[in-house]
Amino acid sequence: MQGFLNLNKSFGWTSHDCVAKTRKLLRLKRVGHAGTLDPAATGVLPIALGKATRLLQYLPGEKAYKATIRLGVRTTTDDLQGEIIASQPCTGLSLEMVKSALQQFVGKIEQIPPIYSAIQVQGKRLYDLARKGEDVEVPARIVEVFEMEILDWRQEEFPELDVAIACGAGTYIRAIARDLGTVLETGGTLAALTRTQSSGFDLDNSLSLADLEAQLQAGTFQPISPDAALQHLSSLILPATSALKWCQGQRIPVTPDAVETLRVYDEDGHFLGIGQPRGDMLIPTMVFEGVS
Repeated sequence: MQGFLNLNKSFGWTSHDCVAKTRKLLRLKRVGHAGTLDPAATGVLPIALGKATRLLQYLPGEKAYKATIRLGVRTTTDDLQGEIIASQPCTGLSLEMVKSALQQFVGKIEQIPPIYSAIQVQGKRLYDLARKGEDVEVPARIVEVFEMEILDWRQEEFPELDVAIACGAGTYIRAIARDLGTVLETGGTLAALTRTQSSGFDLDNSLSLADLEAQLQAGTFQPISPDAALQHLSSLILPATSALKWCQGQRIPVTPDAVETLRVYDEDGHFLGIGQPRGDMLIPTMVFEGVS
């Protein structure tokens, strides 16, 4: 049992809860996830099974979300799970004003992560420090938002905006909601979040934990192949002799077209692992399977 599970995380579950439940259902010790989702968020949570946990570091970082932002409200956690610290109706706010403000959140932007987040500062998680009431300066960082599309706008006492966001790794949608409210001088918080794509997996092809359990009972569950989410990497096929040496940890002389990390296969199409070209040599950085 090795490969990936494209899990559709339910509301209220932590990413750790999902890993623990998957481990129990599959009776598998080695289970990991890519891209933590907050308990209040739903959607795609890639789960690695067995030796595929060693491939998590090579998954693509791009993600996509459908978010609902509520304006006129500020909370301690930058979403509706936190305490309200400010609230002001903003019936005079127009969609055109919101569209104009959103433009500055596309591209490479400087972002300060929410104080309630899993980022470590001085070896401690921010949410642990926040819960203790410690005043911590959260360092800003550069993230990238590739695209942002307005899906719906509800003009109410506290207007709500539905938006689709495609972004790079490390982008906090809660921070975008908070910062949009700051730009509009209304305050803003995240009201709902669904991740629609993550690390090469999409929501349409995901399974809930209930789906997984049903497939296991029916004997129909098949994990996604280990290299299925690595299609963003170029590939290289090694002849039999070279494949054997490479799987034994030896450097293999090659002249690959690409200089970046490569998926490595044998002549029969078996996925062997991940290699890194250095000059005219291929370094085995992660041997997934030996040559049989």
